[in-house]
Amino acid sequence: MEATREIYWNIGHGVVIPMYILALAAFGVMAWGFRQRLRVWRQGKALNRFDRCGRRVKRLITEVFSQNKVLRVKDGGIFHALFFWGFLILFAGTMLVMVQADFFTPLMRVNILSGEFYKAFSLVLDLAGIVSLLMLTGLIIRRFVIKPKGLEIVRDDYIVLPLLFLILITGFFLEGARMAATELRQNPHLARFSPIGLLSAQLLTGMSLDALLVMHRVLWWFHFILALGFFCAIPYTKLRHILTTGANAFLAPLEPKGAIATIDLEDESVQQFGAAAVTDLTWKDIFDADACTSCKRCQDRCPAHATEKPLSPMKIVKQIGEMAEGNPSGNLIETVSSDALWSCTTCHACQDVCPANIEHVNKILEMRRNLTLMEGAFPGDEVRTAVGNVEVNGNPFGLGFAARGQWAGGIGVAALESGEEVDILYFVGCYASFDKRNQQVAKSFIAVCNAAGIRVGILGKEEKCCGEPLRKLGNEYLYQMMAAENIELIKSYGVKRIVTTCPHCFNTLVRDYRDLGLEIPVEHYSTYVSRLIADERLKLKPEPFNFTYHDSCYLGRYMDIIDQPRGVLKAAGGNIAEMDKSGYDGFCCGAGGGRILADEKLGGKISEARVRMAQETGAPLLISNCPFCLTMFEDGIKTGDAEGRLQARDLAEIVAERL
Repeated sequence: MEATREIYWNIGHGVVIPMYILALAAFGVMAWGFRQRLRVWRQGKALNRFDRCGRRVKRLITEVFSQNKVLRVKDGGIFHALFFWGFLILFAGTMLVMVQADFFTPLMRVNILSGEFYKAFSLVLDLAGIVSLLMLTGLIIRRFVIKPKGLEIVRDDYIVLPLLFLILITGFFLEGARMAATELRQNPHLARFSPIGLLSAQLLTGMSLDALLVMHRVLWWFHFILALGFFCAIPYTKLRHILTTGANAFLAPLEPKGAIATIDLEDESVQQFGAAAVTDLTWKDIFDADACTSCKRCQDRCPAHATEKPLSPMKIVKQIGEMAEGNPSGNLIETVSSDALWSCTTCHACQDVCPANIEHVNKILEMRRNLTLMEGAFPGDEVRTAVGNVEVNGNPFGLGFAARGQWAGGIGVAALESGEEVDILYFVGCYASFDKRNQQVAKSFIAVCNAAGIRVGILGKEEKCCGEPLRKLGNEYLYQMMAAENIELIKSYGVKRIVTTCPHCFNTLVRDYRDLGLEIPVEHYSTYVSRLIADERLKLKPEPFNFTYHDSCYLGRYMDIIDQPRGVLKAAGGNIAEMDKSGYDGFCCGAGGGRILADEKLGGKISEARVRMAQETGAPLLISNCPFCLTMFEDGIKTGDAEGRLQARDLAEIVAERL
């Protein structure tokens, strides 16, 4: 017998018209629901996320079908991905059946669901169905039985998960009833190509033919109504993320990671800076709440949340969504709480791991801008003092301009004001200029450059804070003032290349300063030194040592500089013992987001948590390449009782010792 089946077997073709009417009604309910959601999203400010459509569509296709972001997460990622692929195959198979029944058969008299293709079709759909069912069962057990810490169970979970389970299980018993009445009796060879359907059919062999026919007809309608209910429920439950999460792959920013909108401070028509209410955010910020799957991955990766601070990136996104629906003009900052906002280190771990492309950090920064620019608020008096010092003296320590370049005396560094020709401008930054511990790092970097024959120049007393901590604290006005003065000065000297030892300065000069007119190439010293070694301009005498390496958030996640520093340390003779959280999954030191200027008063110390991770590797050295990280780790080693067992060093020091 030919390998095929009658599509409307036992139902009759008379069902086609009412079936399509009901389907159109269900899609109408879904469309109406999304129209209501559109009204909610439109409460936000305008934002163009429909430019460069080609790149956006490519990313959409890549991320949705590969599930690459979902698979990055160890806890449940593979379950979600396999369920998605299985359900997608089932949906595609259903569409193919519909096309065959209502287009190919009546109009073209062609049956593509026959022969070897039908056998493969049956086998693939059966396997996709059982994979989907098993993965969904695993997800149900995880949510309702295992209940991982922090994973919220809401009303929608009691609707969505049982609905999906019933759709899958009725699909198998519907197939089993058909096969028990037909293939098991007429074509048992074909039944083997539907192994799960065959299993369910064998469970029904004790039923009479009449009973099977009635069961099949009832199950068909029940399964169909469940499917319609699924589509109707999409815009009204968390099922909406099926569409909104995929859409976010299209809508996600194409700008470099961590890009922040630069406020036009000269625009006199602007009356409100930052976000005090949901309506001060963009429509995309509100849309993100609908794209959120409440998977809590952002929360799990948040260093502030991990150290018991009142910050959950997931909760903030949900709060924005709730206020957009119920109280769009209400006090958003009061709802979120200023303590939660100030706790953020802007490490970008939440956004990096989010499978829904939600933009957590910029939402927080917009609310910080309102706190700082509109209310004059700070995380603490120590921050207020540091900001005042920057405004008066160009650095958070309050030290005089003249002292900024004194560390460089007698080590072969040129001050650009002297008019000497230099190969690179070393933008030193505040910590390497004034902090004694970080001055040693700066001197090590100069020693490395001298050994490679690189003539280094500095701005000395003319240099000012790059403004990065100020900007991340919300003080866009003072940041732009510092940036404008630095940019004008750098341009006046005709600088051709800038190198920094601070990832925060690097990120600010290479990206943020672009909006204000700086086009000069900027590089972090770790990649600069890596290239000097590769070009054989810098020769090292490797000496064996064991270490663990900390990825600065502003170097790793923000700038994708992961391998080069490790390569430099390997060339110096190092043997690395990686921490459990490293690379893109690295854990913040606690200094980002302007937190370097603030006392850590809530929860535990992030630096101590990171020091404990380093100790677990057994390595005696914790190496980083960021002045903020080095400062935090030396503090964490002291307060975390790790003195004598762990030493914090900078990459430049290690290289300089092996010239």
